[in-house]
Amino acid sequence: MTLHELPLLSGLIALPALGALLAWQMPSARLARAVALGVGGVELMLSLLVLTRIDFAAPGFQLVERHAWIPTLRIDYLVGVDGLSALFLPASALLFLATFVATWNLTNRVMPRFFFALMLLLESVTIGIFCALDTILFFLFWELTLIPLHFLIALWGIGPNRRHAAVKYTLFMLAGGAALLMGLLLVALARPEGHPFDLIQQLQSPLPRSAQWPIFFLLLFGFGVKIPIVPLHVWLPIVAMEGPVAVSAIMTGLKLGAYGLLRLLLPLTADVARELHWLLAGIAVISIVYGALSAMAQSNLRRLLAFSSISHVGLVVLGLSTFTVQGVQGAVIQLLNFSLVSGGLFLLTGFLHQRIGSTDLIHLGGVAKAMPVAAGVFLFLGLAGMGMPLTSGFPGEWLLVTSALRHHVGSGLAALGGVILGAAYVLGFYRKAFLGPLNPALPTTLPALLPRELAILGTLILLILLGGCFPDVIFEGTRAAAQSWVAR
Repeated sequence: MTLHELPLLSGLIALPALGALLAWQMPSARLARAVALGVGGVELMLSLLVLTRIDFAAPGFQLVERHAWIPTLRIDYLVGVDGLSALFLPASALLFLATFVATWNLTNRVMPRFFFALMLLLESVTIGIFCALDTILFFLFWELTLIPLHFLIALWGIGPNRRHAAVKYTLFMLAGGAALLMGLLLVALARPEGHPFDLIQQLQSPLPRSAQWPIFFLLLFGFGVKIPIVPLHVWLPIVAMEGPVAVSAIMTGLKLGAYGLLRLLLPLTADVARELHWLLAGIAVISIVYGALSAMAQSNLRRLLAFSSISHVGLVVLGLSTFTVQGVQGAVIQLLNFSLVSGGLFLLTGFLHQRIGSTDLIHLGGVAKAMPVAAGVFLFLGLAGMGMPLTSGFPGEWLLVTSALRHHVGSGLAALGGVILGAAYVLGFYRKAFLGPLNPALPTTLPALLPRELAILGTLILLILLGGCFPDVIFEGTRAAAQSWVAR
């Protein structure tokens, strides 16, 4: 078998799952950690290899693998990627590898082998979501994320109410999953011939308009819980406060719900989605403004970042509601940027929590005097999240705002207002927490960032700068697939 014949996507999905089994069987936490780091590194290299195998000038799905899975129900194991989904593979692999390195000292905590096994399992099913082209397979991967996330939040959370947060998150996701499954079944029932769960076939022939209405609202609820959109967002601030920082970095860095909108909801219900573009734009504006105003009112860094992510992902939904190439490309670029900026901010927050024991504003006062490098990195990541030029946050935010102004002037102005509010809460909190008077209880010197922590943050900063200085690479890579998405 030649290199071009290797099932790379199946390998990407299976490798972390096999690594999870191996890490669980390791006799010591040190070996389990080594397995996680090794698998994470190989996964990143394989994901980069996938990019070399894709013709980004071609709009269709590539590297497609199809095998009969449940023949009696005409359900297949069907995976593939296009220009809109391929870049999420290395972004996911990089963020998971960063969390493995960031949790280096977990060997001193409870059940570290189980932790790394769950994280690898979560990586496996996350990669599966980005690759699945059979809707039942997609739903399987979607629901399998609940198992590792529930235990990761309940067992390794840093808050006293972590078990309550885990249960709340699980119940919300189960409710969204029930709506998602019902919507996907209605899609299959509306097209009983051929392979009713084959997404490639579903996209080639539109559903009857009458069938699209219930499917649209079911999928919108199912994905909206995961995004999350207002008012389905109430689980995120609690999980950000109570759960482990590594899980918060994954949740805010990889917006699977927004990807579901892009991959399934809008293409499958295109007629109804275009008619209800005002509803999508309204939901987006509410999320943008509410998330920004709520972030301004926070006195805890983790809650601020949680509400900030709600505001930022609202801008992605707004861009998708324009049904333009600009909006789609801006959404993809911004989602990729989340893995660098939001993931990096949460990991840095975890480093601060390990040293100070809290992320409350009252305990962070003047931390720049004790940890100047960490303060500088936070400022850079915060500016990138605000969309400063020469950072990866600028091209995506620019495309999203301009596409909104051209098609929804009112919502576009609201998006601009959200950007301004974003600058206000980031710079305001930074001034109080990092540059304010030194907290008397805070030591004048704190342990500096370790080399492995600097390596994580330095890599993310480098990629943020490259994305801001050379955005044409992503523009060209997503152009053909975005044009096909809009035309469909």
